[in-house]
Amino acid sequence: MNSIQKKAERMLQIEQLLFAHPKGLTATEIARRLGVHRSTISRYQFDMPKHIYVDDEDGHRWKIDRTAYLLHVRLSLNEAMAVHLATRLLATRLERQNPHAASALRKLATALDRLAPRISAHLCLSADEMDDCRRHQDPNFIRSLEVLTLAWAEQRKVQIWYRKEGDQIGEYLFAPYYIEPYAVGQAVHTIGYREPPGALRTFKVERIERIELTHQSYAIPADFDVRELLKFAWGIWYTDEAPEEVLLRFQPRVARRVGETRWHRTEQVSVLEDGSLLWRAQIAEPTEMLPWIRGWGADCEVLAPPWLRQRVKEEVERMYNLYQTE
Repeated sequence: MNSIQKKAERMLQIEQLLFAHPKGLTATEIARRLGVHRSTISRYQFDMPKHIYVDDEDGHRWKIDRTAYLLHVRLSLNEAMAVHLATRLLATRLERQNPHAASALRKLATALDRLAPRISAHLCLSADEMDDCRRHQDPNFIRSLEVLTLAWAEQRKVQIWYRKEGDQIGEYLFAPYYIEPYAVGQAVHTIGYREPPGALRTFKVERIERIELTHQSYAIPADFDVRELLKFAWGIWYTDEAPEEVLLRFQPRVARRVGETRWHRTEQVSVLEDGSLLWRAQIAEPTEMLPWIRGWGADCEVLAPPWLRQRVKEEVERMYNLYQTE
């Protein structure tokens, strides 16, 4: 192995070491792990890629700037189609401008231009939608999402100032465990450990008024499984209590359409003799289903639980009164 190959291999080893140590390493620590003299590592400093830097304010530790690191991904044609479908959902369901999403789509489109020019062209159109000036421009949302992303990647807590109901602002120390899009509300939520109260909580990113990255580290519990946490959720709402069984009856004219989609992972459906469809599922917070139930209008009847049936009945009565003319 010549000197150029050896240097390239060591630079790759340094990058791998820094990924394994998010808080960074000193040149001495890197040299010890690679079995070379400290001066050898120091000579590499100015040849390293831009995403590797020396933090002079933190003991001259070498670190990786995760926001500048570029991933190299190779996709097959069918994998590219899967990404196209996902990005179409992103473009149509989230109404805020997102320059990062637009940039990612354009890079993907460029990579696919020779393999699949038609898919590439539509990815460019989706990118144009994501940074269209007519979309809601919310720089604070983008910054909040950027800080949360970095905090999640580096497992560092954030200080959050959050707008609660009634426009009151609460201040919390937060460790993000997960970030989840929410199609119903065209929003993004983050789930994690909040102090106070020292428990798992969810923030809607759009309601974060201010966010600051701290130097406090955290570890996501080994038993945290977002799939298990949201197993009974209709969307993003979860509970420590047992889920409730929701029983709905859909009229024959919409039964086929309802049956074509699996709406919830616990659902069970059966077709009755009159052609109507009986739909049941175990739901953590059935209140979260109300917009979906309302959307079916008189073609959907809530049979259980009783309190949900009563809730819909009261809403129907209010709507009836609203549209009464003198």
